[in-house]
Amino acid sequence: MKRKILLPTDFSDNAWNATVYALKLYADEECTFYFLNSLTIIGAPFEDFSDKLLKTMEENAMKELLALKDLAETSDANANHDFDVILSKDDLSRAIKNAVKKHKIHLVIMGTKGATGSKKFFFGSNTVRVIKNITNCPVLVVPEEYDFIVPTQIAFPTDYNRFYSIEELRPLMQLADMYDSKIRIVYINVKEDEELSDTQEYNLTVLKSYLNKFDFSLHWMPKYAKKEMEINDFIEELGIDILAMVKYKHSLMEKITKEPVIKKIGFNPKVPFLVIPE
Repeated sequence: MKRKILLPTDFSDNAWNATVYALKLYADEECTFYFLNSLTIIGAPFEDFSDKLLKTMEENAMKELLALKDLAETSDANANHDFDVILSKDDLSRAIKNAVKKHKIHLVIMGTKGATGSKKFFFGSNTVRVIKNITNCPVLVVPEEYDFIVPTQIAFPTDYNRFYSIEELRPLMQLADMYDSKIRIVYINVKEDEELSDTQEYNLTVLKSYLNKFDFSLHWMPKYAKKEMEINDFIEELGIDILAMVKYKHSLMEKITKEPVIKKIGFNPKVPFLVIPE
């Protein structure tokens, strides 16, 4: 199956870095990569601009998109890959949502800024907005200046309280399948000597049945700090290459994407972060 990957871009070095990561990640896969630019001006509706100015903006943006496409084709030189461009007047989230639906996109890959301080995390407002609003496609967030590393290990935090469908886990399994990656399922104890409930045991059994063809392992971590910090510790200690989470109501992922929380929790993954919508 030919993959369709959407690459939102603002023509920054950060966006290009995410593109390079995407091209290397899918080097051996047949893919069409779509460069998407959202032609929006924050706080200024298009009605405030003259037709001539809007036309100039569109022409300039399209020139940059086509130049980016040429650069990718020249740099990549991979027979498995082809490229296309999308220019949208919608805001970024809506533009992505529409592109996913129209082009049947399998994955969105975009860059983000890094930490602004040791105890602060900053996805970048656009990235946070996309993660919060995109419900029809998984999003892979690539940290600023992150160099591609073969993803031999993928961390998947869960509390086992929620039943995952096979469709929700498919992006995780497809990623692991490409590189025979080990899937590290992480559970953080809330209380000392805590035992799983019947519901948790059932959900764990189902999860194991889904992943029975993969190299996976179960990890229990004692509760010694906020879950967000423990996940980062786990990433560092085990040399995790990609972090994956399912975003659903009342999930850790939902808390992370609430702006006031981001500024406090110190969640700063140093590896690409796969966010899977429920």
